[in-house]
Amino acid sequence: MPEDPIRTFTAFVGMRRLASGRLIDVALAVQAHAAEGGDPILTFDDQSGAVIDLDLRGTKTDITARFAELANARDGASTVESRPDHDGAPRSRGRPKLGVIAREVTLLTRQWEWLALQPGGASQALRRLVDEARRADGGQIRMKAAREAAYRFLSASAGDLPGFEEVIRALFAGDISGFAERMSTWPPDIRNYALKLAASA
Repeated sequence: MPEDPIRTFTAFVGMRRLASGRLIDVALAVQAHAAEGGDPILTFDDQSGAVIDLDLRGTKTDITARFAELANARDGASTVESRPDHDGAPRSRGRPKLGVIAREVTLLTRQWEWLALQPGGASQALRRLVDEARRADGGQIRMKAAREAAYRFLSASAGDLPGFEEVIRALFAGDISGFAERMSTWPPDIRNYALKLAASA
């Protein structure tokens, strides 16, 4: 999994938080703990709440090199390649410091033709459309994503805890105070991380 500088991860040993932060730092902490044996470790993406798999083969040096290589590959992908447009003029390079990422977009011919007529070209038009859609959404997609992230985490780590179903019902009802209250007797690391994931909801 490529490392992204704006994304963080959290590892749990049973009900206890082991490490949080950049993927490389969490991976090294997980490897060090796994070498000692003990309870299984689950690592979660702080953005999606999903469990991720870490390739922990080899030594600490091997793991550091592997994640550095993945990070470098991601950095290279974040720069827009300089290639000719339809009129033959070279396209300027992207600006990674602003988070510009080049990815493929598939559209119909008429949609590309419409984009080509927009001020600033296709990229600026698409950015404007996305920003307008986000404003019109009123945060609903963000709130749904936050609920889903908390649900993924809790399903993987807290399914056997008392009151689990009531906690999930409160989460999807948008009752955040009830959500927190129903977790009051749970292990603090589990409760606090679930609240962090659900914060946008």
